[in-house]
Parts: sequence; C-alpha cells; structure tokens
Amino acid sequence: MAEESYRRFLDPVVVSKLATMELRARLVVEGFVTGLHRSPYKGFSVEFAEHRQYMPGDPLKHIDWKVYGKTDRLYIKEYEEETNLRGHVLLDASASMAYTSGGISKLEYGRYLAAALIYLMLKQQDSVGLLVFDEAVREFIPPRSNPRQLHLLLSELDRAGPSSETDIGLVLHELARRIKRRGLVILISDLLDDPQDVLPGLKHFRHLKHEVIVFHVLDPRETEFGFDADATFRDMETGELMTTEPFSIRRDYVEAVDRWMTHLRRECGESRIDYVPIQTSTPYDRALFSYLEKRKRLG
Repeated sequence: MAEESYRRFLDPVVVSKLATMELRARLVVEGFVTGLHRSPYKGFSVEFAEHRQYMPGDPLKHIDWKVYGKTDRLYIKEYEEETNLRGHVLLDASASMAYTSGGISKLEYGRYLAAALIYLMLKQQDSVGLLVFDEAVREFIPPRSNPRQLHLLLSELDRAGPSSETDIGLVLHELARRIKRRGLVILISDLLDDPQDVLPGLKHFRHLKHEVIVFHVLDPRETEFGFDADATFRDMETGELMTTEPFSIRRDYVEAVDRWMTHLRRECGESRIDYVPIQTSTPYDRALFSYLEKRKRLG
C-alpha cells in the first residue's frame, strides 16, 4: 500500500476545523480529556484526595499513621489519578455497508468519520483503538496514544473493505468482555441487524460503565425509499432477491423504518447511549461538528 493512500482521510480543511473541537467524556469513565477533567476513580498516585476508614485487606502502606496517632483510628489515604480518555472506534464492514444510491457508500462514509474521530482523540493525547467487524471481529487494534498509532489506524481503515453478513450483537458482547478498563465506545454502523441482538450488546457496555456513542449511518434511499420504477432488490449480505413495485409499498416501508429508528433512539436514550442518525448525503465533517457542538452544549 502506498503511503499516501490513507492520507485521503485527513482533508486539510477538516483537520483545521478539528483543531478547535473537543470530544469530552460526559459520563463517569476512568479517563477524561487531558487537562479538562480529573478521574473520579481513586488510585494511589498523583494527588491526595481524601481519607476513608480502613477496611480489612487494604494495603497497610496507605494507612495515615499521623491521623491514627491523633484519633486512634485507622484511615487510608486516597488519591486522584489523572488519566486520559481510552476510546474504541468500532467500524461495521459488513456487506450491507457497501450500499450507495449514487454518492459515497456507507462504508466509505464510516471510514472518513472514524478517521476524523481517531485524529481528534489522538490530538487530545487520548488513547484510541480500532475494531473492524462483520459477523465476527476482523481486526482489533488496542487503544494507544503513541505517535505511530495514527498511521496504524488509518492504514487499517484503508484496508477495511466490505465482506460478509453482520452479527453486531455477538461482536459487541465479545468486545465488552475484552475491555478491562472503562472508557468511550463509538459504534459506526448501519445497524441492519435484529435490534433484539444489537441493543443488548450496546447495553452490555453501559452495564460495565462505558460511555457509548452510536453513529447510525444510512443512505437516503434506505430511509425515503426513493425508487420509482418496478425493481428487483438483492440483499447484499445473503443474496436473496425480491421484485416489487416501490410505489405500492413505499408508505409502509417508510413507516416501518421510522418505527425502527424511533425504537433504537428510545432504547438508547433510556440507557444513556448517544444515538446519532446520519445520512450519507450530509458531509461527514458537518455531521460530526454538529454532533460535537450539541454534545458541548449539553455538557
């Protein structure tokens, strides 16, 4: 692969805009943007935070003997640990992500969106990793913040072509079991899978106290069903064919899609998961900046 091939993801105009943006962690996770937040989790390093009563099993070296001398009670010194955000970007590279009605495909859109998020987090000196999946994990690069990470992740995005069917729920559960430290999980997908599989996978991360953002990427024709003539539709993952008259089913189709997206939005909202629907007709940088501005306003 030529070194220049992945650099298309870093449009100079977009990069200059990202220089003024921030991706702050809103929920309680173990890492926060450097210089903006201090971790709410207590460690035994960096800066003294408070005392708490000694509990059996606590290391004796952390007992404050001066307090013991004054009160005749055992107390442990606790410290705040300053840490960076640890982010995981999950990119759906299943066959359905290759769909396009004439513009950019959902997968290509997702790759640009992922690249911008990766660049943003690394610019903030955060750790970020990448997981590319279809019906299983294809590539997993753990979060790091070293200088080579940008090259490594963008090169992997450049290789991420569409492949087979998808199993989002299975992949989400597998990653949730892999990640030991709480952080930020960003899913980029068309979510064309059974919501009864997808949603439990997302909620698994929330159960483990991760913060979760879902960028739901769809082509405009997938939501509007803008087909006029009789057409034969082929499932991009199974190859199944269906011939129909679009005008006769458009209303029912649009209503079904609206119910599906409303269900996803409601379920995510109840679990404090950011649900961000995006159409590929909206420039990815505009969609991302709009979301980041909204996130900043909401605190």
